[in-house]
Amino acid sequence: MNPLDRFRLDGKVVIITGASSGLGVGFARTVAAVGATVVLAARRDALLTKLATELRSHGTTVLTHRTDVSQQAECEELAAVVVEEFGHVDVLVNNAGIGRGGSALREDPDVFRSVIDINLNGTYWMARACAPHMPPGSTIVNIASVLGLSASRLPQAGYSASKAGVMGLTRDLAQQWSSRRGIRVNALCPGFFDSEITASEGSDKLRQMVADHSVLGRFGEQEELDSALLFLASAASSYMTGASLVVDGGLSVTV
Repeated sequence: MNPLDRFRLDGKVVIITGASSGLGVGFARTVAAVGATVVLAARRDALLTKLATELRSHGTTVLTHRTDVSQQAECEELAAVVVEEFGHVDVLVNNAGIGRGGSALREDPDVFRSVIDINLNGTYWMARACAPHMPPGSTIVNIASVLGLSASRLPQAGYSASKAGVMGLTRDLAQQWSSRRGIRVNALCPGFFDSEITASEGSDKLRQMVADHSVLGRFGEQEELDSALLFLASAASSYMTGASLVVDGGLSVTV
């Protein structure tokens, strides 16, 4: 076998949450390029439709569904729609997430709750909704963060807590499902990449922090994360489960 064939996803049904912008768009393009049937889920219908049109123009089978992952019922509805259309789910990429910064003593409690609801609870609801419909050999990739591993030099208590929680959830679900159901569960932990989250106010300070404190001294580029996502989503990582793969330009080793 050509070793590159292990990275193919031909005939696989891949759900990507948070697929309307940022990293999720790049992930969708990547799995489509290696043969996957792609399910795009997010809260912004217009952006999902735009991306779906692009992918279909290249011959990809695409389904879109508006989904707020913080709502358990909407996660279950998404899984049901996918199963009705395709019969099963092979790969779930739990990418939906939001980021908020600010002093812990001044942060609005509702903002903190919303970050936990989407980043952590949403990951759990989606995994729980999809797992009964995933055959042996399926994979779940939870998008965590380097901030789940090490403290940020900028205040982001809710985001850091949510991503550390995602990593803990990943380990537990891997223990529960990998041997019993044949579902591998891993986490991908990005550092700082150009995305909708990092383009917000204060991004200049963020870029300077990365320049000063990471080994490579720069933000990552989308394709540098896409390849790691593909590795975890495909048979190329068949002997990995419960792991957290860090792609951060060396930020975590300097903290």
